[in-house]
Amino acid sequence: MNISYDYYRVFYYVAKYKSFTGAAKALLNNQPNVTRMMKKLEEELGCTLFVRQRHGIVLTPEGEKLYAHVSVAFEHILCGEKEIARDKSLQSGIVTVAASEIALHCVLLPVLKTFRKSYPGIRIRISSQSTLQAVDVLKKGLADFAIVTGPFELPAGMSSEILRSVQEVPVCSTAFPLTTGAVLTGEQIKNCPLIGLGEQTVSFSFYSDVFGKMGLSYKPDVEAATADQILPMVKSDLGIGFVPIDFLEKENMQNLAILSIKPDIPARNICLLKRKGISLSIAASELERQIKDK
Repeated sequence: MNISYDYYRVFYYVAKYKSFTGAAKALLNNQPNVTRMMKKLEEELGCTLFVRQRHGIVLTPEGEKLYAHVSVAFEHILCGEKEIARDKSLQSGIVTVAASEIALHCVLLPVLKTFRKSYPGIRIRISSQSTLQAVDVLKKGLADFAIVTGPFELPAGMSSEILRSVQEVPVCSTAFPLTTGAVLTGEQIKNCPLIGLGEQTVSFSFYSDVFGKMGLSYKPDVEAATADQILPMVKSDLGIGFVPIDFLEKENMQNLAILSIKPDIPARNICLLKRKGISLSIAASELERQIKDK
């Protein structure tokens, strides 16, 4: 059978209100048109669905069976329409973002504060990992988009957009005989303990390249699991760490020294990654817009 959805929609309201007139009002239609459509539906199905009585209509056994199925299907459709309407008004929805630690603190968190105030009904899931792990999460379709710190190789099937750059600087505590503005020599770097991320991270590769240009090898003495652990380790006198200037903006610098090295550490880009050909949800699109506008 190839029966129009409109016939079942009208049938649902006639059966719900047990009245052709009531269904017509609910559908903003007229009673003769509703009656005509129900007669056509009965002809298509080859059975009687309604019996007219003095105070309305009664479903036949066949009508009851049909309504049991149609009501479930139609009410699911109504729920779906309501959910979409709420999503369109940003009253509900879920956004999942994969983010590297630096990208999380420098880009995502400031935006999320405003986003949550504007759209408290939207659920936000943050997967905070290394750049390579965040890219892999996006590749597997487990996140709407990713915000990561470069440099990295962009996988096939993904697009990348630079959001901003971040400058990192070497920092140590006053437990070391170094003062703010001091330029680290190769000898000092060799003799001071270094704090950094593990070999399987983008940061390790980045600083290996930086040190290589200075004729040095990059071998952290203290290995942090995430970028946001480096500064607390520096403050605990464990060594020299490389952290974004953003991380220092709200710090009491009394017991810290910001250093430099030559050549200067290149700025690193924070990028927004998406899967090509995959449309974002309304909620995810709005968060992406706010991130880009920040």
